[in-house]
Amino acid sequence: MISFIQTKTQLPESSIKNTIALLNEDCTIPFISRYRKERTGNLDEVQIGDIVKYKEEFEALEKRKTAILKALEEQDVLTTELKTKIEKAQDLTTLEDLYLPFKKKRKTKAETARKNGLEPLAKIIMSQNASNIEAIAFKYVKGEINSVDDALEGARHIIAEWINERTDIRNNLRNQLERYAMISTKVIKTKEEEEKAQKFRDYFDWEESLNRIPSHRLLAILRAETEGFIRVKIEIDKERALQKIENRVIKSNNACAEQIEIAIADAYKRLLLPSLSNEALQHAKDKADEAAIQVFAKNLKQLLLGSPIGQKRVLAIDPGFRTGCKVVCLDAQGQLKYNETIYPHPPKNDSIGAMKKISSLADAYKIEAIAIGNGTASRETEALIRKIHFKNDIQVFVVSEAGASIYSASKIAREEFPDYDVTVRGSVSIGRRLQDPLAELVKIDAKSIGVGQYQHDVDQTKLQKQLDVVVENCVNAVGVNINTASKSLLSYVSGIGPKLAENIFKYRNENGVFASRNEIKKVPRLGNKAFEQGAAFLRVKDAKNPLDNSAVHPESYKIVQKMAKDLNTSVEDLIGNTDLLKQINLKNYSSATIGLFTLEDIIKELEKPGLDIREEAKVFTFNQNIKTINDLREGQLLPGIVNNITNFGCFVDVGIKESGLIHVSNLSDAFVKDVNEHVHLHQQIIVKVLEVDVVRKRIQLKLHH
Repeated sequence: MISFIQTKTQLPESSIKNTIALLNEDCTIPFISRYRKERTGNLDEVQIGDIVKYKEEFEALEKRKTAILKALEEQDVLTTELKTKIEKAQDLTTLEDLYLPFKKKRKTKAETARKNGLEPLAKIIMSQNASNIEAIAFKYVKGEINSVDDALEGARHIIAEWINERTDIRNNLRNQLERYAMISTKVIKTKEEEEKAQKFRDYFDWEESLNRIPSHRLLAILRAETEGFIRVKIEIDKERALQKIENRVIKSNNACAEQIEIAIADAYKRLLLPSLSNEALQHAKDKADEAAIQVFAKNLKQLLLGSPIGQKRVLAIDPGFRTGCKVVCLDAQGQLKYNETIYPHPPKNDSIGAMKKISSLADAYKIEAIAIGNGTASRETEALIRKIHFKNDIQVFVVSEAGASIYSASKIAREEFPDYDVTVRGSVSIGRRLQDPLAELVKIDAKSIGVGQYQHDVDQTKLQKQLDVVVENCVNAVGVNINTASKSLLSYVSGIGPKLAENIFKYRNENGVFASRNEIKKVPRLGNKAFEQGAAFLRVKDAKNPLDNSAVHPESYKIVQKMAKDLNTSVEDLIGNTDLLKQINLKNYSSATIGLFTLEDIIKELEKPGLDIREEAKVFTFNQNIKTINDLREGQLLPGIVNNITNFGCFVDVGIKESGLIHVSNLSDAFVKDVNEHVHLHQQIIVKVLEVDVVRKRIQLKLHH
């Protein structure tokens, strides 16, 4: 396993060995990457994630080897040579090729020919030294076989199967598919005019190299095929492929060779190409999935680590026209204090009443910030709010409401607000997203947040796994206040999970707030392992021991106490005191288990304990003159917010219904390798309008530097 993982990752052997040992002890990735740097050689969570991935890949390979060896033993066909080859196989493709000749087959043409006694004839043809093959074939005309032609055809079916099962031939063809395969599409004529088909117009007649096709295009083509609008074909140069097989198989120039040539063409068309072109397409799809999942993961990470305004009193509005705007007031902890509906927009147009209402609520609940959802009627509501003269300085934010409707109808929302309907819950979610995006977004299935491309077309298990890892890493990177966190947030803390999160929640409700980290051990079923994995990511504000509100692990408290003692000061006075911290010689505190990596982390944490790694939220205003796509003109410079990132560019909200696209080529004058290096989600940028297609509702933009 170690050498398999090392080949794939190029990481040092000792790092891999120790990481696997920690994983086998049920340690989590955030815990290992943060608190076991000495053992892993300072691997980060991405490298540890890779070790986990290849460990699972290796285990799956070993499991398949065991199953195949057992099947071959049962069939009594397992030779020493075959066993060695199977044990040495480094990937599933090689393994399945070795197993192919022995696989239980459904009724094939070759199987029928064997039953009719034609295998000896096939062997004679393959030996390629019989001169009058028809005369020999005549001996096999009996039973089901009515003529020499029948006999030769049956023998060719057996030869075609032998050719199909040859590993060298399969690998050669794989190699050609990998390098030269073309993917082409044709529209299904009867579907061409359907409205749904129009978004796939570009692929009605398309061709490009399979190993160069970008992931988003391949996924779009496969979706169009699944929906029944196009046919997809994978092809290589047939003449060249046949020639390569003939060179490997045909060694003479007689009637046998002619029969083999026909069998090769049949094997290629009927067996090799269909199976190997499917395999090549699946490989390309896996690669495209991988790329799309990576884009999604990066976007999700940026979204979860979005800027919080922190514990401030918020008035949140879920805007709407006919149904009105749902308004809620939240306290600094995100608790709902008041809710009401106002109707400032058509058809009721009660803008005066609405402004008065908002103004009086802002006073009554000492509101510090206003959050407006970015859906229908968002711009109109924002314009209304900006007309109000508030007594105090109130910041106004437009908040993405992606997935808010999913949250408001969820079991979590029903538990939090059993007495309120979905509209009120949706507004609360918008307000809380402003206070702390991470704490609110973890309540929604990451796939519903709507950042990414073709998320329903990629491998769902792989996607879910990757997104769970991202959420877990983000939650643990920020840390969680154990006394205010929801069950959803707690469940992502290293070592905790849904069951213990439930128990923490119950304990808190029955016994009041946790006064220290040590008290966490009183939670039912929370044993030493869970405490070791999770304690340092759980923060206790205003605890007696100030380290309880830091990322210092309880196992290192003694070291910090010793540092303070050696400096003749208390832990409280050491925290945040840069001058004192600079005097510490870390080598004096290094031991077999805690080395310089961990000690440097401790000092960093003592400088700014519990510091939030996220930026602070900034207010943003769209151009108030741009209300619909018809107001856009080429050359305009506009403020915008990045609302989605893909491999081919990023989408930008400029304050109207349609998002504009900055194609990757318009992000910079230099070559752009990774879109994320130039922009990040929710970044406030200035864009230049390049082109507006009102009919197709498409806006092309350029990043203005």
